[in-house]
Amino acid sequence: MRTMKARRHAKILELINDRPIETQDELLNLLSESGFSVTQATVSRDIKELRLVKTLTPDGHYRYSVHIMEPKNEMSNKFLLIFSESVKDIDSAGNMLVIKCYTGMANAVCAALDSLHWSGVVGTLAGDDTIFMVMRDEHNARELVIQLRKMVSDAKAGQM
Repeated sequence: MRTMKARRHAKILELINDRPIETQDELLNLLSESGFSVTQATVSRDIKELRLVKTLTPDGHYRYSVHIMEPKNEMSNKFLLIFSESVKDIDSAGNMLVIKCYTGMANAVCAALDSLHWSGVVGTLAGDDTIFMVMRDEHNARELVIQLRKMVSDAKAGQM
């Protein structure tokens, strides 16, 4: 089962993907509205652990975003935790992938996937519990399924 921290981190990623969030207070209030009772210190730690950074928007404001300097082979442990604890199944048909998640987790997982800029991904679409990915071709789809399944199994093996 997913930990409260993993669910909170997934919610934070979903929130910063869905809207511009400028301050920790704003994030704290949005988490509270989403049912997460946390302190400012916890939000501060979460921001640090998720490696969120403030980026300048075209209108001159700042917003939290995911720091994407890490290469794919050094993915953040937080992404792996969120991904492995949120995903139930990964499959492909032709050049399309379908990733089944626990209820309410697909948006956060999809935001994290998008931030990694996978090769061969044309686009993604997330619902409440399902992510749909269109790949450049069948080969890209098969390769990504293999990589994502390996990530899930490696992360789960490391927890045992």
